[in-house]
Amino acid sequence: MPMADYIPPKTWTWDAESGGNWASINRPVAGATHDAELPVGRHPLQLYSMGTPNGQKVTILLEELLAIGKTGAEYDAHLIRIGQGDQFSSGFVALNPNSKIPVLLDRETGSRVFESGAILLYLAEKFGAFLPEDAAARTEVMNWLFWLQGSAPYLGGGFGHFYAYAPEKFEYPINRFTMEVKRQMDVLDRELAEHRYLGGEEYTIADIVTWPWYGNLALGNAYDAGTFLDVGSYKNLGRWAREILARPAVQRGRIVNRTFGPLNEQLHERHEASDFDTNTQDKIAAGTDA
Repeated sequence: MPMADYIPPKTWTWDAESGGNWASINRPVAGATHDAELPVGRHPLQLYSMGTPNGQKVTILLEELLAIGKTGAEYDAHLIRIGQGDQFSSGFVALNPNSKIPVLLDRETGSRVFESGAILLYLAEKFGAFLPEDAAARTEVMNWLFWLQGSAPYLGGGFGHFYAYAPEKFEYPINRFTMEVKRQMDVLDRELAEHRYLGGEEYTIADIVTWPWYGNLALGNAYDAGTFLDVGSYKNLGRWAREILARPAVQRGRIVNRTFGPLNEQLHERHEASDFDTNTQDKIAAGTDA
């Protein structure tokens, strides 16, 4: 039905076939759809995730922690295939009743941590890194952490959905969310004109939480929308995005639990640091071919 002709019904009912390519990951009720236990590796930190921007936040931080010698941050990253409904298993729902990736289980403390921003804050506090101790500086980092958590849904669920994934293109929602995403990029660009990183001159979880969404966007790696959004005009945002991408820990963390893109940028599961050298999909494919 054309958008202008749509009249909302008196009471909404769910049509499971109307959601486009990602319909299978959304439903109007919570809870598990099937019984399945989650795998458990040998490290204290167990991450259940997929290499979406929200998943990348956590694996980038974990790799950054390991890079500065925080050996307690060793982790097992188990792949949750959200397109296949893994997030609706009884084991996953027990850790995250919201059925969204990522979720972290800290076997050392018995803590379950869901919501990516909460996971970053938990790990930064646990290991005393990437979060300033000074009250004013810490508050500034928290400003940007919460800014990202509130803003990214407009980019992903708003712009990304209607521009790239919706079964039909509609001018109004694309215009509405494009305007908001460009405003958000301008917010970041103006901040980064004044500071090297978000909130100051120190690299923190504010940058780590934001880069997978807006860094990838600024680099033209999101939704094939670089030209449409004129991302090259946000010079300061682009400088920041490139600088963070150059960090070795970011290059590692961004490919963990990733199931799309070039095969050498897909490490479906990470259980040891050596997996980056031996278990990326290009190496697995080469071994299979041999």
